[in-house]
Amino acid sequence: MLSIPYALSDFYALRTEGYCYIDRTHLLPQLEQAGRQLLFLRPRRFGKTLWLSLLENYYDVAKAAAFESLFAELAIGEQPTPHHNRYFILRWDFSVVDPQGDREQIARSLHNHINATIEAFNYRYHSHLPAPIPLNPDDGIHTFQRLIAQLPQLGYPLYLLIDEYDNFVNEVLTNRQQGRQRYDELVAGEGVIKTVFKAVKAATEGQGLERIFITGVSPVVMSDITSGYNVVKNISQWPEFAPMCGFTGEEVATINRQIAQQHDTPPAAVETICATMNSIMRDYYNGYRFTLEQSERLYNPTLCLYFWDEWQRRRRPPLQLLDANLAMDRNRIRYIAALPHGSQVVEQVLQPEQPLSIAALATEFGVEAMLNDPPDATFILSLLLYFGVLTIDSVDAFGEIQLTIPNQVIRSLYIDRLQQQLLNGYEDNNQRQAVAKQLYSEANMTPLADFIEQRFYTALDNRDQRWSNELTLKMTLLILLTNDLYYLPRSELSLGNGYSDLLFEVRPDKRNAPLFDLLFELKYLPLNALKLSGDEVAATPREALAHHPAVAAALDSAEAQLARYQTALQQRHPAIAWRLAPFAVVTLGTRRLVWRQSTRPF
Repeated sequence: MLSIPYALSDFYALRTEGYCYIDRTHLLPQLEQAGRQLLFLRPRRFGKTLWLSLLENYYDVAKAAAFESLFAELAIGEQPTPHHNRYFILRWDFSVVDPQGDREQIARSLHNHINATIEAFNYRYHSHLPAPIPLNPDDGIHTFQRLIAQLPQLGYPLYLLIDEYDNFVNEVLTNRQQGRQRYDELVAGEGVIKTVFKAVKAATEGQGLERIFITGVSPVVMSDITSGYNVVKNISQWPEFAPMCGFTGEEVATINRQIAQQHDTPPAAVETICATMNSIMRDYYNGYRFTLEQSERLYNPTLCLYFWDEWQRRRRPPLQLLDANLAMDRNRIRYIAALPHGSQVVEQVLQPEQPLSIAALATEFGVEAMLNDPPDATFILSLLLYFGVLTIDSVDAFGEIQLTIPNQVIRSLYIDRLQQQLLNGYEDNNQRQAVAKQLYSEANMTPLADFIEQRFYTALDNRDQRWSNELTLKMTLLILLTNDLYYLPRSELSLGNGYSDLLFEVRPDKRNAPLFDLLFELKYLPLNALKLSGDEVAATPREALAHHPAVAAALDSAEAQLARYQTALQQRHPAIAWRLAPFAVVTLGTRRLVWRQSTRPF
């Protein structure tokens, strides 16, 4: 069996204990040429920590004896750079700094962490030190400066690695109580974060600190401490470093094949299994594009490892395709929704008919720009991209960057956000699941329509209306029917010289379950088109409404479109066409639903 390194970010253990590793060492020479103080931003759990561990093992003077065992079989082993194994390594991980408490408590946690890393430095390099670096228990920055002062006499320069530089500060900022004040105290003026980076900058000015590599999620904190540290080079958008973190489609397909073959699978079945697994992973984990020049979209590596670990152990894909360790990203969406105009942007993200575009990705913006009333959505959309819940899709004719949701896992986080916003907890969610299940398993639309009219449309009537026409109903169906355990929702799927409004496609690995694929063609009629009042529409039976000339015409039009889509599905996706339940649905304002099931399901 393959040893899948899920949740393992220790390069040394990965290489010495036989874990599967996708080689990225060919990027090391380019990284050295890029500069000596580098910043690399990627979403959470995207492989940044493993990359830092690789750098540590490659450049650490204390790991020189292990070079052959670690790197001989990798790309860099054939022609290592002259800098390998010639540095002392100091590594800070700001994700372990406790963001709770007041300014003094947070600063104390940071000082303690810096002291702990220099204590580990003393232990690792004891044979190279005339005496241990003395610790100042009250001031980790002072301890760091003592280390820097001794470097000229120690014979080797220092390489500083900083992991998740913005983690604990972001946690402080998103705290609902006093978060903004705490952030300002830590970052502005002589706050401890700015003081740390001022000390780092000073150490690079001929004092022996030769190289720095910093990882994080967004440039917000770095922008706010620019006056203290204005020498870093942000390589996050450099196309040559796009594959540094993330897997390619070819790499994913290769490992899928290895896992399929090791399960004593008959050779004839391997291709079918690989096709199924490739399809699931492409829909749910692929789609990340961090720079316009990036030719191939990348897979989230943590989610891939989670999938492979489950598949290998259980001999089936995971039931929950979102790793629980990444589920907290929904808090990022909630935070952004609370920013000025943030809620409007989050809702718009789910509407493919209204593309999200920005003139350029914002790379330097601080909290003031984010929290104050912005002139447009650039800051919010850029932040969503840095968080990994949006990605670059294309460039339009005007040169603007088009953004999109990268995959179905991230789409489900947005839908979850809207469910929390529009549904009132336990009772609503239980009823939503019950009526959705009747549609999934029986193709019975009535319970869902009743729930939409009686509960959901009532909520929409009380909100600031941001959706219009059939978008109201489309968003409603997405929110109520999306279920990653069973379905892959597809909006505006190209079919038969047209685009279907919504298709809920059964997951490839759930095709044997008693579930229908659900195809919707949606129409909207304002109440004034019916020449009826809202109360009259509410009191009229659905069957009578369906015979109203305007409603009947809309249903006929929707059915004609469904017929074309069904033909295209039959040709392209026979498995879907076999158990397809197609619905022509008309929403009358935001009061009533009328529908036809155009063809009886098999």
